[in-house]
Amino acid sequence: MNIAFRLAFFFTLLQLTVSGQDLRKEIPAHDPVMIRQDSTYYLFTTGRGISVWSSRDREHWKAEKRVFDTAPKWALDSVKGFNNHIWAPDVSFYNGKYYLYYSVSMFGKNTSCIGLATNTTLHPDDPAYQWIDQGLVIQSVPGHTNWNAIDPNLILGKDGTPYLAFGSFWEGIKMVRLKKDGRQPDEPLDQLQTLARRAKTVSGNPIEAPFIFRKGNYYYLFSSIDYCCKGAESTYKMIVGRSENVLGPYLDAAGLPLKEGGGTLLLQGNGDWHGVGHNAVCTFEGQDYLVFHGYDAQDGGRAKLLLRPLKWEKGWPKSESL
Repeated sequence: MNIAFRLAFFFTLLQLTVSGQDLRKEIPAHDPVMIRQDSTYYLFTTGRGISVWSSRDREHWKAEKRVFDTAPKWALDSVKGFNNHIWAPDVSFYNGKYYLYYSVSMFGKNTSCIGLATNTTLHPDDPAYQWIDQGLVIQSVPGHTNWNAIDPNLILGKDGTPYLAFGSFWEGIKMVRLKKDGRQPDEPLDQLQTLARRAKTVSGNPIEAPFIFRKGNYYYLFSSIDYCCKGAESTYKMIVGRSENVLGPYLDAAGLPLKEGGGTLLLQGNGDWHGVGHNAVCTFEGQDYLVFHGYDAQDGGRAKLLLRPLKWEKGWPKSESL
């Protein structure tokens, strides 16, 4: 990652978080995920202690208190050099609580962990508001696991079984079955299957950020390919495949398995956005939305929140243009 770009982005984010001001929708955001409780939308993004924003209209946003003021001790012990800069949160309402999975890692390495925090409410002014860290869920270790435990996404099978999709580079996108409480794996970690990867001709296997969304009879696996976090040099783009089984195989519109390098292109950058990716899919008032970040060509390649209605044609998602 370009150091100057990283510093500029996070100093901007820190200033806005401290001020707590309302902003229009192009707010600084990386790896966003969105959820609504009552009439308030909440956005969670990569940032120091996990950045949190709130909005009543998805247009004006207010910076809220971060999830973690100090880094969880288990994370400091597990990933040397970790400084509470937490990546790629994923939020869901499950088991009567809000589950927030998050990534602890070092850039460019698979010295990585996925943790979990829970809360009974997302409203900061509620007396019951308190994020309780549940600790480590899954960990990858260099030289031992050929996968990377980052970019988590919770998805339920048709029988209600919880699964966690995750992964970045290395062997690609993985899936692990969880115990019913969502806190620990419920299968051996040396037998995890690969859901998606790049073609063998693509060096480094640049694929990450899975998000699985169920619609109708299908599960749709969204993922991001190529390179994020490089400002004007970013080549991030989104692909998708689908399966009738949460465990796959996921096929693209041409019938090519994603685990063999397939993937139907959903959205890519243009002259205004150098690259776009790390998406979530949300449904509000019956309308599906694509939530993601893009690198703004008019603002030095800084990462911004983007939100587009998601349409469906012949069983495949279609995004409005940038």
